Amino acid sequence: MTQRPTGPAVDPTPKPLPARVPHHGRSVALEPLAVPHVAELWQAAAAGTPRGDESWDYLGYGPFATEAALRSFVGGFATTHDPMAWAIRPHASGTADGWLTLMDIQPGNAAIELGNIWFGPRMQRSRAATEAMFLLMDHAMTALGYRRLLWKCNALNAPSRRAAARLGFTYEGELRAHMVVKGCRRDSSYFSILDEEWPARRQAILAWLDDANFDAEGRARAPLRQG
Repeated sequence: MTQRPTGPAVDPTPKPLPARVPHHGRSVALEPLAVPHVAELWQAAAAGTPRGDESWDYLGYGPFATEAALRSFVGGFATTHDPMAWAIRPHASGTADGWLTLMDIQPGNAAIELGNIWFGPRMQRSRAATEAMFLLMDHAMTALGYRRLLWKCNALNAPSRRAAARLGFTYEGELRAHMVVKGCRRDSSYFSILDEEWPARRQAILAWLDDANFDAEGRARAPLRQG
């Protein structure tokens, strides 16, 4: 009797849960998100288009009308373990200018998601933004040994789709009418990096982040390309 295929065998040992600890890079530090970050985050949100409203377009929360409203949100958001949030402190500004999370944490399946990414307007498209994402990607895949790293976004969010491709995520497809966000139907695009793909993706990002790739004004000499 022929046995039906069931997929490659893997080590079923659950992966470790991420810890709420700081992470440090060349251009940025990640700090466990906390209410004391709110004053700086509020200023970061204001440092662009009116109150930074466009940066919230595809998130399930924000923009916040007042600093008190942001504080109330962060007070709850900072205490959850899934998603687990970090504030982003670029060395260039010295202030908390955004946040991001690890979420949908599945130790038994060795799967984890990078998401809830909010960059204040002055931080967008910066070296610090790329390194902030890389620090959590590397923590999940290298330090904790997860097998699957997920990225999902609103299918209409072209900048997020470009960011996923730039970081080396593979497009998997869309879930139609996946959820309702701010009263609108959301189709979600899914992307992933697998453990066997990660070493090459990691090396490409590290090469882009290297100090030699940046001029005296902090501009990248070469773009980040994968594969």
